[in-house]
Amino acid sequence: MQQITPSQLAQWASEQTCRPVLLDVREGWELQTASASDPALDLVHMPMQTIPARLDELDTQRPIACLCHHGGRSLQVAHFLASHGYAVVNIAGGIHAWSMQ
Repeated sequence: MQQITPSQLAQWASEQTCRPVLLDVREGWELQTASASDPALDLVHMPMQTIPARLDELDTQRPIACLCHHGGRSLQVAHFLASHGYAVVNIAGGIHAWSMQ
């Protein structure tokens, strides 16, 4: 699984052939603490446990960068999505690293 840092996200997004998705897999209450956004990506919030039931809401043609608090949950989701044919990367360090950079 490819891991990118938050500082590499813009470069990764610019290399994609269509507009990527930033998939935030944190719980709703976690978004109140810190939220991510990038003008080059479409932000989608789906808590980790809802991904299997909502899989059809994600376009298999769009690349996805997964994000959580520290990177562990998003890595699990990224592996799950990759096993279902999605082009996906994990943001190492999660929103914590994003906030630090």
